[in-house]
Amino acid sequence: MRQTDRSRQLFETARRLIPGGVNSPVRAFGAVGGQPVFIQRGEGAYLYDVDGNQYIDYVLSWGPLILGHADPSVTEALAQAAAAGTSYGAPSELEIELARMIMEFMPGIEMIRFVNSGTEATMSALRLARAFTGRTQIVKFDGCYHGHADMLLVKAGSGVATLGLPDSPGVPPGAVRDTLVAGYNNLESVQKLFQAQSEQIAAVIVEPVAGNMGVVAPVSGFLEGLRELTAREGALLIFDEVMTGFRVAPGGAQGLYNVTPDLTTLGKVIGGGLPVGAYGGKVEIMGMVAPAGPMYQAGTLSGNPLAMTAGIQTLKQLRDEAIWQRMEADLITLTEGLGALARERGIPLQLAQVGTMFCAFFAEELPLDWEGVKTCDTERFASYFREMLSHGIYLAPSQFEAGFISAAHRDREVQATLQAARGALESIKNSAA
Repeated sequence: MRQTDRSRQLFETARRLIPGGVNSPVRAFGAVGGQPVFIQRGEGAYLYDVDGNQYIDYVLSWGPLILGHADPSVTEALAQAAAAGTSYGAPSELEIELARMIMEFMPGIEMIRFVNSGTEATMSALRLARAFTGRTQIVKFDGCYHGHADMLLVKAGSGVATLGLPDSPGVPPGAVRDTLVAGYNNLESVQKLFQAQSEQIAAVIVEPVAGNMGVVAPVSGFLEGLRELTAREGALLIFDEVMTGFRVAPGGAQGLYNVTPDLTTLGKVIGGGLPVGAYGGKVEIMGMVAPAGPMYQAGTLSGNPLAMTAGIQTLKQLRDEAIWQRMEADLITLTEGLGALARERGIPLQLAQVGTMFCAFFAEELPLDWEGVKTCDTERFASYFREMLSHGIYLAPSQFEAGFISAAHRDREVQATLQAARGALESIKNSAA
């Protein structure tokens, strides 16, 4: 058993100072039992906690550390940038360079605005969609998360798309009055909303690969249908690629599936893991953003030199297709190996993998939507999580979160993970006997 005395002490102290002892709820390990480990440092594919334990990390700051922790080229560039000043509150050439690099990967983005987070990016993109169309309503999907802005904290209906209700205390009903909820991978549910009120819907926002209910890929024709429907009805299609951007493919989900949205939102991966986000799209739409146009949006730290520098260094490396090919190949080896180990032990485990994202669902069938995801055996996942953690494998502490691999993970880490999984799944099998 690993010693975690220091982590336990710090968690007790943190709970007296910070709500729940954490600054993001899932970090509290509430869904899997136990208490969170406190991290001291990260290096490559590994995390090291305050008690000296080492873990192979498949969370990677919830996705953006695609090069791994403390990549030498990124940290060296950051040190030089910090010595020149951490924030200017004024334009720098770095913003132009990163903007051009992002457009190189995603040609559908013709103009871009940097912000400070994914939540800010999606909130701004939806405001822009309303401004551009002159309409008020938006459509989101059951199980898709787009940040914690009031209008997006909406729970879905029971299968059929319905008008949403607040999903959190403190969100007034009026804030989500114009937010409609459809079923992910259910094009018919979106069509019904447009049939009822097409002239009021400004935009459809979607995670093109749902990454906040595990990893759920779009079924054939779903994204293409959304593109056709929104174009026909005069609404905008927004791809929330905060998670999928540079993760499912170098050009994001829009490149992988060859579907170009009107607007795209991006997250911390474009800043090498530093706090940053962006939204961008067609010139005619982005031209409405202040000061070029009347839709106001601003941020003091937007485009700060540290995030821009880390992003430039990260995207430079992602130009190398060999890095991508190796990451995907290693992840396929991992997911296929996990599946084989589970089958050998008669454990229903479904592996989803798109690009460098993956999820292990404890379910009889691979989920295609939120209703399917909710049938997963969360207690069995919690047991699996705790066993893997005890063997030095750091997974997301929830059945409903995605996992990630990085360029720093190699066959050594993959094989060590499979060895740990062999023991974890054997323990699960024995406990069920």
